Amino acid sequence: MRLSTRKILDKAFSGAGVFSLLLMCGALGMILVPVILGGLEAFIFKGTIERRQYFLNERNRGDAEKIGKELAEAEEARQPVYEMIEAYEQELNREMKWGEERQRLKKLKKKIRKLLGPLPGEKDPVTPRQRYGDTRWDRAQVHLDELLYKTEYKFSGSKKMGKPVKVPRKKEFKGTPVEPLFGYMKKNLDAMLQPQWTFYWRFLTDNPENQSQYLFGGIWPSLLGTLYFGIGTILIAGPIGVISAIYLTEYAGQGRFISFLRMCISTLAGVPSIVFGLFGLIFFINSLHVSGDNASVFVGCLTLSLVVLPTVIRASEEAIRAVPHSYKAAALSLGASRWKTIVRVTLPAALPGIITSTIISMGRAAGETAPIMFTAAVAMGAPVSMTDIFSQPTPALSYNIYAMINSTTYLEEVRHVQYGMALTLIALVLLLNLTGIILRARLSSKLRN
Repeated sequence: MRLSTRKILDKAFSGAGVFSLLLMCGALGMILVPVILGGLEAFIFKGTIERRQYFLNERNRGDAEKIGKELAEAEEARQPVYEMIEAYEQELNREMKWGEERQRLKKLKKKIRKLLGPLPGEKDPVTPRQRYGDTRWDRAQVHLDELLYKTEYKFSGSKKMGKPVKVPRKKEFKGTPVEPLFGYMKKNLDAMLQPQWTFYWRFLTDNPENQSQYLFGGIWPSLLGTLYFGIGTILIAGPIGVISAIYLTEYAGQGRFISFLRMCISTLAGVPSIVFGLFGLIFFINSLHVSGDNASVFVGCLTLSLVVLPTVIRASEEAIRAVPHSYKAAALSLGASRWKTIVRVTLPAALPGIITSTIISMGRAAGETAPIMFTAAVAMGAPVSMTDIFSQPTPALSYNIYAMINSTTYLEEVRHVQYGMALTLIALVLLLNLTGIILRARLSSKLRN
């Protein structure tokens, strides 16, 4: 091959490699950037006076005097709205109107409650969502738009789909006492809700107020459940995987049974995780009754340990094989037994690789959804104590991200919670991987010295 041709091919391969790397980084950025930006909204956002009032009343947090002054200012700004509604109700009562006008007023009051909470004179609602208005300024903007406009569809032809058009709701109430209400609310919403920038770091440590919707509070039960799964899985799979690797590298021969065993381990590494979940349900719960007939954290850890076990075995094998043969020969020549050589020489030298594989497997266990779906996870729930992990299921970040899409009534209002969970899970996995890299570097440095 000519030198010029070789140079052209080298440049072509280098260019293709750089392009592939940039393409991969771009794809990763397209996935991660929306998650990061959306997740940060769970921690940093504009909170309204309704939110500060909730935390003062329900969780005893905040400066009562300062919040009291802000509430007084907000109530003063809201008073004209209440007066307009009351005047319109009195007009309807005088004119004995009970039909369409009443229904329009009822819908209007419902939309105002979303923004400002219960109207004066109404019975105190049972749930926190009904007792308080919008706690976040971004949601208040959405609800204000729904109050000011209604969506109608205009059709330009019999076979064409209708085009959505926003129509001012003010037209429905023309000539009534509430006609000025729409312009007033648009102009004075800031004064009525008193938005302030908030850094809510307790999003990670607070329990949700309503275990079925996550409208208030944080994600501590899900975060705790994820930590249970990650730590519990490695406590089970780590020792078994390392012992199996020691046997395969130091004691097993090259017979048919060992070849078959290695093939099974490689096959298990490629089995879809949902298959492990079904196996855990059938074997651990329905057959062995490990936690009675119920799902539990322990059963989930057993199932997840099967998922990560092939990775731990393979990585530990490679780490043990990478130990120079001269280390073993020197130990044996000094009279050390085979087992003592493994424990005192081989394993310490292979420790960086073993720890790295174990921590990476822990990150995978924390992010799995399918295996715990059938064996250990619930959509929402209270934190599980250490004494209950053998009998109770738990929420988990990975499963709750999925479950909230299908189960919650207020999906758009808790969208920031979903993104916050996703960001927390990504950060947790990255932290585990970074920990593995740092530990590997430090242990390798100590061994070299």
